[in-house]
Amino acid sequence: MSLGITEIILILVVVLVLFGGKKIPELAQGLGKAQAEYKKAKAAIENEVNEFKNEVAKAAEENRPLKTSSKKAATKVAKKSASVKKVSAKKTATTKTKVTRKTTKK
Repeated sequence: MSLGITEIILILVVVLVLFGGKKIPELAQGLGKAQAEYKKAKAAIENEVNEFKNEVAKAAEENRPLKTSSKKAATKVAKKSASVKKVSAKKTATTKTKVTRKTTKK
């Protein structure tokens, strides 16, 4: 099920009518910033997870229990993951609110 050129044009016209020509670049810029922030946070979390995996692998090779810092790192990764989800949800809600406010001010 793919979109044809007619459907794409219809969607673009509806978006243009709803948001106006001046609001569309602002909306796109906000979405771009949110996407960049999400990618940055995702990369940071992946980096920490990889570091934690390396520590676990080293501990397994040496057959010793994990250090307290490794346990703290695991907790930290879990908290960051949850906070990224919250930030992403807040940014989406904020962007929607800004768009709604701007469109109602007309």
